Amino acid sequence: MTNLDPDILIQAYSRGAFPMTDRDGRIRWYTADPRGILPLDAFHVPQTLRQVVRSGKFDVRVNTDFRGVMTECMRGRPEGSWISERLIAAYERLHDLGFAHSVEAWRDGRLVGGLYGVSLGAAFFGESMFHRETDASKVALVGLVGRLRDRGFELLDTQANTHHLERFGCVSIPAAEYLGRLDKALLKRCEFA
Repeated sequence: MTNLDPDILIQAYSRGAFPMTDRDGRIRWYTADPRGILPLDAFHVPQTLRQVVRSGKFDVRVNTDFRGVMTECMRGRPEGSWISERLIAAYERLHDLGFAHSVEAWRDGRLVGGLYGVSLGAAFFGESMFHRETDASKVALVGLVGRLRDRGFELLDTQANTHHLERFGCVSIPAAEYLGRLDKALLKRCEFA
């Protein structure tokens, strides 16, 4: 059985690895080459999304319903999810220790979108997103990037690059380059919350 103690998770992230539950229910460690990152200084917000953010349609909150965000991310994958109850419990322990965080979009008192990830040093490792209303997860992403910039973070890891993330400026870089950036970011102390 894969050890998901907080110390093991932190060591794995600091080396560029992350856990995923496979279709057989087993949790395995993964890395990516190339690696997706979202450069904080080149983050692009499309005009229509900028208008949604300015409208105040969603209330962006941090760490108010971490478990709810993870659970919604797990439910939002009809083809099966790499998130399992065992992973949720492991990330909740990281959350309690101040390493895992959620950025949430609320509307009319309901959680309608969000994302979660892990922060170490000046690196944030984005794990998953969900939305129940159009643009809710995107607004949470804008909130995340603003928070990371304000607090001096240097690396936003997306693990993989997707067409969806490319719209925001996500790029793929070789694993060796990623590990160099990660090592540099881990030397700097930043507070997410």
